[in-house]
Amino acid sequence: MSQALVRIAAGWLLGLMLAVAGSVVAINVVNKSIAGPQQPVREYLDALQKGEGGKAIGLLRASVPQSSAAMLDGTALQTAAARIRDVKFGEAEERAGNQVMVPLDYTIDGNRLRTEFLLEESGTEWLFFHKWSFIPAALPVLDVTVVNSNEATLNGVPVNMPNGRNSFAVFYPGEYEATLSGEYFSAPPTRATLSGRDVPAAPLNLLTEATGALKDAVSGKVKEFLDSCADEADKQQQLQPDCPFYHATNNRVVPGTIDWSITEYPAVSIEPFGGRWVVAPLDGKARIKARTVDLFTGAVSEINVVQDFSFTTRLDLEADTVKLTPLLSY
Repeated sequence: MSQALVRIAAGWLLGLMLAVAGSVVAINVVNKSIAGPQQPVREYLDALQKGEGGKAIGLLRASVPQSSAAMLDGTALQTAAARIRDVKFGEAEERAGNQVMVPLDYTIDGNRLRTEFLLEESGTEWLFFHKWSFIPAALPVLDVTVVNSNEATLNGVPVNMPNGRNSFAVFYPGEYEATLSGEYFSAPPTRATLSGRDVPAAPLNLLTEATGALKDAVSGKVKEFLDSCADEADKQQQLQPDCPFYHATNNRVVPGTIDWSITEYPAVSIEPFGGRWVVAPLDGKARIKARTVDLFTGAVSEINVVQDFSFTTRLDLEADTVKLTPLLSY
C-alpha cells in the first residue's frame, strides 16, 4: 500500500513539475511575443496604416509641437504610411536606464530604411506578463513652402499656407508629398521621407509656375488688345496711335491709306516677383502700310515697313478672372 502511494505521489509531483516548467516556458514565450517590446511597435505601425492618429499618439506617448495638425489623422496619415513595405521587427536590444531599443526595418519606394524605437518596462499584467511603453518625446515637424500661394496639397489633403509657408507635425516612419494643382498655377510634386524622430526631413519647397491655361488666357488678351489697337488706328488713320507701335514721317500721308497689322504677336512669359505674378516685357512686330506725298517735290511713295515694338502690362487675378492692363510709355 505504501509503495502504491509513493508511486501516486511521485506521479503527481512529476506532473506538477512539468506543469510548472510548462508555465515558465509559456510565460517566456508570451513575454517574447505578444507581451514583448515589439508589440507596442506593431500596434503603433498598425495605427499609422489605419489613419488612427489619436491611438498612435497615445501609444507613442508623444507631445505635439506648435504646428499644424493636418497630417496627424485620417487620409493624410494613411497616405504617409501607405508606401511602407517589407516590414521586419528586429530583436530588442538593451539600452541604459532599463530601456530597450526595437529596430524596425522596411522599405519606402524601394529604399531600405530603419527606424529605432526606445521603450521601457512599465509594469506587469497578471503578475507575469511584462508591459512596455515608448519613451515620451515630441513629434517631428515638416516645413513646407510654396511660391506665391496661400494653399497647397499635402498627402492628398488641402492645407493652408499663410504667406506661402507652414509647419506640420508628423508621425514617423512615413512619406509626405506636397503638390499644387490649379487652373492657373501649379507646382510639380516634391516628397520627403521621414525615418525617425531625430532624423529631420528636408523642407518641401513647391516651385509654383503659371500653367498653360493662364499663359493662353494672357496671350488671348494680349492678342485682343493689339488687334483692337491696330483696328482703331486704321479707323482714326493714325501713324502714332495710342498703341505700343507707331511710325514717324515728314511727308504728308494720303488719307484712307493707313493700314496697321500685327505680324508677330508677343510670346508670353509669367514669373513670380515680389509676391506677385508679373508678365515679362512683351515684344512683337507690326506692319504699317500707307501712301505719302513729299511736301517739297509732290512725289508719291509707298510705306511698307515692319516695326518692332515692346510694352509691359500689369496682371491681376481675381478668383477665376484674368485682368491685363497694358502699361504704355510715350
